[in-house]
Amino acid sequence: MTTARLRFLQATLIKRYGVLGRVAALYAGAGLHVRVNHPTRHGPVHIIASGGGQRLAVEVYNAPAPAPPSVVESLAAKASLLKAKPVLVLYGDAGIAPEAAELARKLGVKIKRVRAHAQRT
Repeated sequence: MTTARLRFLQATLIKRYGVLGRVAALYAGAGLHVRVNHPTRHGPVHIIASGGGQRLAVEVYNAPAPAPPSVVESLAAKASLLKAKPVLVLYGDAGIAPEAAELARKLGVKIKRVRAHAQRT
């Protein structure tokens, strides 16, 4: 069940942050508290989702080229600073290179896929 307050929060996130906001809205809809563009020493983490005894460091990758291993390494470093579980979200048609997928398994980075939504007219 979605409350009006949650719908407002999701719409605000999407309007303000675009693709990052769309992914953050999904985590907010799951009942987690979200922060967008949290700064760290290694650069900003796109989304930090916390609640229910867990803390997730989420990076959203939406480029047309497959995600390189450097994205996975950077996410793992940022997550270790924040003591969070790393999650790489592949948005839309984004893919991941085989070397990056293997590195993600070694470093414990979870890979999720989110489909792009069609624009409403």
